[in-house]
Amino acid sequence: MPRRVVVAGASGFIGSALVASLRADGVEVTRLVRRAPRAADEVEWLTDAAPLDPGVLEGAQAVVGLNGASVGRFPWTAAYKHTLVWSRITPTQVLARAVRELGPDAPAFVSASAVGYYGATPRGVQTERSPRGESFLADLCGEWEGAALAAGPATRVALLRTAPIVHPEGVLKPLVLLTKLGVSGPIGTGTQLWPWISLDDEIAAIRHVIDRDIEGPVNLTGPTPAHANDLGFALAMRLNRPYLVRAPEWGLRLALGPDATEALLTTDADVRPAVLEAAGFSFRHRTVEDAVADAVPAAQPTEIVIGR
Repeated sequence: MPRRVVVAGASGFIGSALVASLRADGVEVTRLVRRAPRAADEVEWLTDAAPLDPGVLEGAQAVVGLNGASVGRFPWTAAYKHTLVWSRITPTQVLARAVRELGPDAPAFVSASAVGYYGATPRGVQTERSPRGESFLADLCGEWEGAALAAGPATRVALLRTAPIVHPEGVLKPLVLLTKLGVSGPIGTGTQLWPWISLDDEIAAIRHVIDRDIEGPVNLTGPTPAHANDLGFALAMRLNRPYLVRAPEWGLRLALGPDATEALLTTDADVRPAVLEAAGFSFRHRTVEDAVADAVPAAQPTEIVIGR
């Protein structure tokens, strides 16, 4: 029988790439969708008509939960914070309940989380053994992981603490535009350590977790620490643009709000992928410069023609 993986959040940035990778290797995928099914591989869930039938998960190798509204939408108003919470906790609770009802025959539950678990400015190197930090995003990640762990002791539960993904649809989305306009530069001090990972390594790491029976928290981050300036300068070099215009922290806080600024832009966290490396995972992109070069096509130098 072919392997089968159930994916919730399959239409998202990470989910769609994961589905494509699984199918390319002949893995059967069942996609959970919050609407009427339009294809044979789709199953409706999280609607009044269909919360989730546990039988949908029966016989699968794993169920992967990737639901969650984008943290890249600003500002984080009180209403949007509610959306960030609901879109993560509710789907995870529903998946965990369905997994738990299947008992020992249940698939592994691989649930999304984020490196925001460690807070905005934790001290020292952060591994999967490090404690939860203090911030809105840290609290959200703690609640998110708690909902996943409710799947129960009868099945394996893995928690994917993902770093911002170096990709034009990830952390680079606003930075590419600013850089092309020539108005990019240090964000805050620019010396803060930014956890990061490439999309290729994110997808490969999720599959590694599924196939290697890894459980508990797993940091999905690149193996080499990088400062915010390292990423910004690499992008500017790739696009052949200057990197000069500093964005002061007070301005970011005023425009985006303190929670979003601390969680995404001025966070200073040295998060290491200890579990992945111990499990023999091989990174395709070991530095943030490699990840930027792979994700962003190089701009051609501007030619200046002087007439006679």
